[in-house]
This record gives sequence, C-alpha cells and structure tokens, in this order.
Amino acid sequence: MSKVRTRFAPSPTGYLHIGGLRTALYGFLYSKKNGGDFILRIEDTDTARYVDGSVEIIYSTMRDSGIMYDEGPDVGGNYGPYVQSERKNIYKEYAEKLVELGGAYYCFCSPERIEGLRDEEGNVRYDKHCLKLSKEEIAQKIANGEPYVIRQNVPVEGAGSYHDLVYGDISVDYKDIEDGILLKSDGMPTYNFANVIDDHLMGITHVIRGTEYLSSTPKYNLMYDAFGWERPVYIHLPPIMKDAQHKLSKRNGDASYEDFIKKGYVKEAIVNYIALLGWSPKGNQEKMSLSELIENFSLEGIGRSPAIFDDVKCRWLSGEYIKEMDFDKFVSLATPFLMESKAYGKYDSQKLLNLVKGRVQIFSEIPSKIDFLEEFGAFDVNMFVNEKQKASIEVAKQILPAIKGKLEAIEDWQNSNLFTALVELSQSLEIKKQAVLWIARIAITAKEATAGGATEIAELLGKDETLNRLQFSIDLLNK
Repeated sequence: MSKVRTRFAPSPTGYLHIGGLRTALYGFLYSKKNGGDFILRIEDTDTARYVDGSVEIIYSTMRDSGIMYDEGPDVGGNYGPYVQSERKNIYKEYAEKLVELGGAYYCFCSPERIEGLRDEEGNVRYDKHCLKLSKEEIAQKIANGEPYVIRQNVPVEGAGSYHDLVYGDISVDYKDIEDGILLKSDGMPTYNFANVIDDHLMGITHVIRGTEYLSSTPKYNLMYDAFGWERPVYIHLPPIMKDAQHKLSKRNGDASYEDFIKKGYVKEAIVNYIALLGWSPKGNQEKMSLSELIENFSLEGIGRSPAIFDDVKCRWLSGEYIKEMDFDKFVSLATPFLMESKAYGKYDSQKLLNLVKGRVQIFSEIPSKIDFLEEFGAFDVNMFVNEKQKASIEVAKQILPAIKGKLEAIEDWQNSNLFTALVELSQSLEIKKQAVLWIARIAITAKEATAGGATEIAELLGKDETLNRLQFSIDLLNK
C-alpha cells in the first residue's frame, strides 16, 4: 500500500470552528498513526466568502493546537502550490481534458435561461441543453468571446456506489445529481472540481470530511473514473451538534478554537475534547495528550451517530489539565485573566493564583473566584448557620471573639500557622473543627462559597484586614 496522505482543506472564511478543527485533527491523527503525511491546502476559490486575515488564522490555530502539517502553503512541499487560487491554470487544463473524455461539456447558457429552469419549489436543475452542441459550434462561440462554464456530464440513468470506512456502502441515483458547474466563467473552479484534481495531484490516499459530502462523492468518483485515476479511500465523519436538533455551524457563529482560547480553556483540553466528538477510544481513558491520541486513534472507534458538543464535559476536561499543570505554566497562562479581577494588584499575585489553581476549570473563572476579596460588607448572619458543620449563630457569637484573640497573637502570618491556631482553638473549646473554620470564613469573606479556606484567605488579606473583618462580624452579630 502507498504511503498514507491525508489533507485538511479549509476555506478562509473566518475563524477555524470546532467542526473544521475536528476534521483536521482526525486527518492528522490518522496519518501519524499510519506513518503518513498530513497536508494543509487552502481552498480559496469562493471569493465572495473570502475573509481577509483568515489564512493567517488557520496557520496560527493549527500551530497553536499542535495539529501541525507536513506540507502546506507556509511550509512548502513537493506538491504545491497549496493554495487553490494559485492553481487556476491547472484546473483549466484538466477541465478541458475532462471535456475531451466526455465527462464534462461547455455550457453557454445565459443567467436568464438558467433562471427560467426553476421548478415549482424554486430549485434550478440544468437540462443538459448545451450537451448537444457540436465541436464546431463550441469553437465558434469561444472564438466569438461568448462567456461559458464547464459542466459535469452526469449519466441520466444508473447509480454511483462506493464504500465508506465509517458509513459502509453508499449508493446515490444519478438522477438525483445535477450537471454541476466545474469551471466558472471567470476560469476559477468550483469546490466540486478542484477538490478532485488537487486530491489526485497531491497524492491524497484517504479523504476525511463531514457527512454532508456523502451524497456528493459519486459525482467526484465519476471524474476519477473518467480520468482513469484511482479513487481515494473515503472516511466521512458524523456531524457535531450543539443540541439534539441543531448542528454546530460556522455560519451560525458557533464557537471557534479562538473563542475557546479567549474564554480560558486549556488548549490541550480543547484538542483532547474535540477528538472525543464522534470517536470513542478503547478503554475508559478520556484525558489524552496529542501523542496518546495518535497512539490510540482508530477508525473502528468512529461512530455514525451525531456527536453533541457538551460544554460541561469540555470544561471538566480543561479543569483536569489545570489541576495537573506545572505552577509556573499556570501563572503564565492565568495572569492575563487575573488582571481582569478587582483583586489584582491589591494582593500577592502568586498567592491569589495559588488559591484558585485546581479550583477553576477555565481561566476566565478566576475573577469571579477571587473578587469576593474586594466585596466585603454587611451580610445576613444566617450564613453562619450550617447544620452539617454544627455551626450556628449562637456558636458564632460564642467563638468569634476567641478566634480574633487567637489570631491576634500570631506574629508569623502564614496559612499553616493560622490553620494550626484555629484547630487548637476548636480542641480547647471542644467545638468541631469544621464549625470553627466555617464561622471564621463567613466572618472574613461574607460568602458561603469561596475559593480557598478561611486561613488561606486570611493569609491573603493580611493580619490587619483579617482582624478588622472579624471585629466587623462580631459587631454585626451583636446588633
């Protein structure tokens, strides 16, 4: 068998969305698992949808995500150019050759005539009108400068069949396939033509793409067969849904890789989660590095059912990466989000980040986890009540002065010293340790849920602020 060569061929129409990135990832994983090459090709023939800057976004997204290609416009290779708009002459040559082979024909019909072919449902279906033109008529029209397109000549009868490695045997009646345009009047190819020519000339052995192309593949195979070329192996991927009814859609503005990065998801977690959208590894392992994904990837694990994007699971996976992250790396990634917090610059940044590491799933949660440090004020004293911890308003009234007194005596204001002091206090008062720590945390934060325990927060606040807050809470209880 020839060396495996897969490709990712995005259109530069904006940010790289999750569905596109998964296609790229699977192409990358399959090629690497089989010792092959992964190629990036830019399909920019649809000039109406072209967005400036998109090509650079594609490059940077793939580099940043680790889905790196062996050949492409910016890294070179032996099969370039890798940008379709730079291959215009190639398409013209092969379109004319396909006409000679009977697989396509010149069409000179005006837009007005085409418009008149609409059926009752408003759909246009070309009627092969120009197929019967003689060579002489065609030559004369071209010599006269009449605009034309080149259309595919799809058989009127029969069906196109092929085997897909995920969906099995597929068959589409030719009567359901229109004689689509292959080469437009401006000389640019349509996707339906360019992808076949490029895949063949670039030696692509396995075509990996979404299920929306299942019904189009027979018309591509007609071209492969007309040219006498070997068909590639087809691997169509199940759609990604945002919910049971709606596909995840780039056109609907659904999330791109860039969006997830801006929200503070760990990039390795994004790639890891995308891999699980439609593919189930053997065993129960879900958290996998890129090298582990390559090792474990198999086509057998790809399902046919739509994959639903579960943001809860993606966040969870991101949180798992944060828990295991080296602290220095965490600091570098988390600091831009920390700077959005009200607490930034007022407390030791290292201590703030130490407080939230392992307590956030995505970096953008950091401000909400620590802003309570700057939001202290009058609160409902019923927050002291916690039946599970055996804490109550009466117990709070009893022990808060003792907590203040115990902490006041501490000179080395470190979390470990503060924690030891409160544990000793709970033992001497014969009150449950959890009750003392709960009451202390409510008293200095005015919050029932915070990142970090009472003594961690007290260390951050500093001795004077902690004692002031304890006195405030004592006074509040005694009103």
